[in-house]
Amino acid sequence: MSSDKKVLIVDDDADLRFLYHVLLAARHYHTFFASDALSAVAEAHAHKPDLIILDLGLSALARLDYTMPAREPAGGFLVMERLRADICISLVPIIVVSGRDAYENRERALRGGAMAFVQKPWDNDTLLAIISRLLYAPAPSILAT
Repeated sequence: MSSDKKVLIVDDDADLRFLYHVLLAARHYHTFFASDALSAVAEAHAHKPDLIILDLGLSALARLDYTMPAREPAGGFLVMERLRADICISLVPIIVVSGRDAYENRERALRGGAMAFVQKPWDNDTLLAIISRLLYAPAPSILAT
């Protein structure tokens, strides 16, 4: 089975980026990577992905908006805001995968434009089912796990 679907993986943890790649490459998805907020937006423009997997806890060293207080760990939320504001990539489905407090961040992520929220550590089958539904369903709807 071959897939021409492109997935942008945005996570500052190199080991997790590798795990995502192994999981998705086995299903014939093309993967691209970003490790911070700046490269996430640049990679989204460069590759025009069909889906984005986005970690909330991105490095504060490369924020898009330096006016944010240093205590605000919102790199992922800022990336999502920038992607949703860009007409060229605003409709690309985003799955937020985060180890941060699900109670606090799930609703904020879904209100901010994510189509799904998955808590780390994730279950591979659940994550793959969400990816498949968002990529191949006729009209994807918001999913929360």
